[in-house]
Amino acid sequence: MKRANYISWDEYFMGVAKLSALRSKDPGTQVGCCIATADNRIASLGYNGLPRGCNDDEFPWDREGTPLETKYLYVVHSELNAILNFAGDDLSGCKIYVTLFPCNECAKAIIQSGIKEIVYGEDRYADTDSVKASKKMLDAAGVIHRKYTPTNKKLIIEV
Repeated sequence: MKRANYISWDEYFMGVAKLSALRSKDPGTQVGCCIATADNRIASLGYNGLPRGCNDDEFPWDREGTPLETKYLYVVHSELNAILNFAGDDLSGCKIYVTLFPCNECAKAIIQSGIKEIVYGEDRYADTDSVKASKKMLDAAGVIHRKYTPTNKKLIIEV
């Protein structure tokens, strides 16, 4: 029996990543992440935000200014948050679904954790050195990275 509202695992996990992104207090770039096991269970979630114990209202969210006046030195990216939030022993063989292609620092963490595939939503920083380095490392380490292909299904979820 075929169900009309059936969604694929990619749709499900990317949907969870997009929902997680909504937790981010970053006014410019909300990024979410979902790590899924080989047997399609959610292993961990993350979104970009400040480290635990750091008040969102006491740190900058600006993109421009001196380094200490911008968000870049303080924000933990969604991928690293999801890896650090993982409560199990091993992420080997997992897939990571992320709404934005990982930077070079997150790529290092993804590779070291044993994650074998990245499914990403956007690649808006593809021309930056950070993303170029990320792709070079991921390719060298044999980590698959592929763009999520939406099916154009419109799902409305009320909470």
